[in-house]
Amino acid sequence: MKNTIRVERAIKDITQATLAEAVQVSRQTINAIEANKYVPSTVLALKIARYFEKPLESIFELEAED
Repeated sequence: MKNTIRVERAIKDITQATLAEAVQVSRQTINAIEANKYVPSTVLALKIARYFEKPLESIFELEAED
């Protein structure tokens, strides 16, 4: 699953730690999501989208399955 979290953080000028605290996860979790090494739960994805005040689909995008 692709995501634009790194871009959204840059726009808001916040760190991974700041976002992590806001959505109640570790900084390592945010790092793993940004690196596409971890797919967040639906609840976490919604929290992140709400934090950035964007629709879920503008933050996360399903990649085409081969």
